[in-house]
Amino acid sequence: MDTYKIYCGGSFFETEHKHEITNPYTGEIVATTFLAGEKELELSILAAEKAKRPLKDMPAFKQYEILMYIRSELEKQKDDFARLICRESGKPIRFALAEVERSIQCFAVAAEESRRIPREYIGIDWTPAGSGKEGLVRYFPLGIVAGISPFNFPLNLAVHKIAPAIAAGCPIILKPSSTTPLSTLLLARIIAKTDLPAGAVSILPMSRTTGNRLVTDERISLLSFTGSPVVGWEMKKQAGRKKVVLELGGNAGVIISGGSDMENSVNKCVSGGFSYSGQVCIHTQRIYVLKELYDDFCRKFIGKVQQLKQGDPILAETDISSMIDENNARRVETWVDEAIAGGATLLCGGKRKGSFYEPAILTDTSDEMRVCCEEVFGPVVVIEAVDSFEKAVEMINSGSFGLQAGVFTDSIREMNYAFNELEVGGLIVNDVPTFRVDHMPYGGVRDSGQGREGIRYAMLDMMEPRLMVKNC
Repeated sequence: MDTYKIYCGGSFFETEHKHEITNPYTGEIVATTFLAGEKELELSILAAEKAKRPLKDMPAFKQYEILMYIRSELEKQKDDFARLICRESGKPIRFALAEVERSIQCFAVAAEESRRIPREYIGIDWTPAGSGKEGLVRYFPLGIVAGISPFNFPLNLAVHKIAPAIAAGCPIILKPSSTTPLSTLLLARIIAKTDLPAGAVSILPMSRTTGNRLVTDERISLLSFTGSPVVGWEMKKQAGRKKVVLELGGNAGVIISGGSDMENSVNKCVSGGFSYSGQVCIHTQRIYVLKELYDDFCRKFIGKVQQLKQGDPILAETDISSMIDENNARRVETWVDEAIAGGATLLCGGKRKGSFYEPAILTDTSDEMRVCCEEVFGPVVVIEAVDSFEKAVEMINSGSFGLQAGVFTDSIREMNYAFNELEVGGLIVNDVPTFRVDHMPYGGVRDSGQGREGIRYAMLDMMEPRLMVKNC
């Protein structure tokens, strides 16, 4: 059994707190790692403070070389990373491979963006007082970044904090999910071989109590958190004067309108609803179908879902496997049972065995049911018929989340109406809200958080503009 040391201030450490990582599908121990304590966190903060100056002074070509080296090594080891993600998270191997590919792309994009840090010339002489003066705006690293990443994309969502921090010249201390820290600790072995100064990156699995110092410590300039709304908004209250970026999940809606390709929309919605057992913050949770299309869509959608191959996530043909743990599978089971007791109709699936939950499709739901108004974060999709496109938009907006939404339509009017009226961070046309590429601005409104991820947009949060005005 492998042992993964934590990465603290440029060195690998063991601590007295051993931590075993379990395969959600088999229940077997994958590897042993360690939890950082107050001592290791303090060492990381002190090392990060020392790294601020060399990172700030590092030329763009050097940042580019470092980021491209990490990208290249990830490419060479992508099968190893994918198998590790599969084993620590239960993610089917083909989705794990896709996650590693996205992480590779993130470092490539960050390398390119490191060479185009924005700067701006401003004419000051718009008023008489500014006559004979000119201005220059440059962006400087904000300081130490604290990143907290979740279990569901254990590598890529961590990389969405690490890669822009390196490109922006900020030291970063990352707390990965204690359920799935192994892929980030394997990444640390690559990072350790670069020319980054000691303390530029630390990767510390920690208890929530220890990790809360990342929220409250005044030496940290930015907190970037991906996780649940309850935890995220509470962190914001405790964060003091530091900048806070929150990506807090969603309850994504899809509209199926006339003129769209039915086969395409069905296939996309099946994938969006049940990839990685729905444990995706832009998981397709609610589907609103125009009444005249409802019966045809439901029949085809149910047929496709019933064809999904269930089994061992390490097998290439597996579409859906166990959830991250049995507690989450039980939670999903409870929510579905509550909905059925409240009058909802189960169209297919809905059986649990241990940590596996069979893909479930519900209809005849009501807004107050948790499968409709909260983030189910599991293999459950609600399908409802609506009288009009406008009513479908109203239904998506009725919830408290606003991350992404999808519409399937060939109508320019409907596309524009959805873009203007849907209260979300991103609208995906003729695809599901589960679509994401890693350089686009990504984030939500309302309970879905604040700020944007996507390499360039994350970098802007990690930097601050500084103005110089001089006489010409």
